[in-house]
Formats: sequence, C-alpha cells, structure tokens
Amino acid sequence: MEIFGFFLFFPFLLVGLVLWVWALVEVLRSGEEDTAKILWVLILIFIPVIGWIIWLFIGPRAGKKKS
Repeated sequence: MEIFGFFLFFPFLLVGLVLWVWALVEVLRSGEEDTAKILWVLILIFIPVIGWIIWLFIGPRAGKKKS
C-alpha cells in the first residue's frame, strides 16, 4: 500500500521540482540587479513553495519596464 501512495504523490513532487528549477533559472537569466537576484534565489531556496508562488505573481512583472 505504501508504493501506491508514492506513485500517487510522485507526479506532484516532480511538477513542483520542475517549476522550482524553472523559477531559479528565470531569476538568474533576468535583467534584475544582482542583489535582487540573490534575494529571489534565497527566497526560492528557503521557502520553495511559497517563494515560487510569490515569484510567480511579483517576480516577472518587477523586471519588465514599460516603454
């Protein structure tokens, strides 16, 4: 019965890991200042789920400037 729980939980774990890595890569590739990048990386490392959600709503918009 334990193996069933693992296979039920594994896809969610995998998706979460992929989204977390994607957020880290996007932060590092962004045009933000180094201090902002370091802050976002620390947030994503120490509070991954909540940090990813915050980054999703705030992160990409903060770096885009209107022309």
